[in-house]
Amino acid sequence: MRLPIEGLARALQAYLRHRKHPVCGAILSWACLPSAVVTQLLLLSFVAFASDAMAQDAQCVRERAAMVETIRDYARFEAGVLGPQGISERVLEAMGQTERHRFIPERSCSVAYMDAPVMIGQGQTISQPFIVALMTHLAAVKFDDTVLEVGTGSGYQAAVLARLVRKVCTVEIIPQLAEAAAKVLRELGYDNVSVKVGDGYQGWPECGPFDAMIVTAALEHVPPPLIEQLKVGGRLVMPLGPVGAPQQLTVIEKIAPSETRVRPIILVAFVPFTRSQN
Repeated sequence: MRLPIEGLARALQAYLRHRKHPVCGAILSWACLPSAVVTQLLLLSFVAFASDAMAQDAQCVRERAAMVETIRDYARFEAGVLGPQGISERVLEAMGQTERHRFIPERSCSVAYMDAPVMIGQGQTISQPFIVALMTHLAAVKFDDTVLEVGTGSGYQAAVLARLVRKVCTVEIIPQLAEAAAKVLRELGYDNVSVKVGDGYQGWPECGPFDAMIVTAALEHVPPPLIEQLKVGGRLVMPLGPVGAPQQLTVIEKIAPSETRVRPIILVAFVPFTRSQN
């Protein structure tokens, strides 16, 4: 049961009207209340707050479960690309466990779990859940992998990856986003994620080499430093194409030290890849 806070204030006012304190009169003041009354009111306020929080958590769980089912449905439409098995159950489980609403400014469950991009500030977006799941699936990550993400954004993609691999190294060129993402990831206990402010075009050599990479912004070519830092047998998943037009979500597999295999997947629309001006 949800307890209205305004009802507590009305009860307090009524109490004071009937208890004419020689100093306070009918003025609403905590200092004039007996300690037992203050304790009860604080307890009721805490219960009301906890009740609201539990109700929101329950809503988020329902919305998140519905999001996972939407991803399953979308995967069926892409059976020609993904095969009849669709998105792997391991990835879907990670999506179902990751609290996407913690990574958007509004923290609204109804907004967070819609299958749509969400603005996160600084002209950037958090990708729609299906695309996050698809890119994670295409990266074919394993439990003991070290993964590079270029374009941390809100930290959501890194959080999903963190549930699936040993270590995530994520690079963000916009300091405000990197700092906010690092804070949320730290608060939520993702201690296997490292966040760096920098130009992701150069990768993160000190953190690699990498078993897989995910790039969350569009570029017309594959950055050579990323291929250099990718292990043989590893996969790089990124949108390739011009800004302002549909790009091709692409899997680049490193099949030998100086040889890659490229596989286009589906058309997508990503924000442009931002480079350092230095």
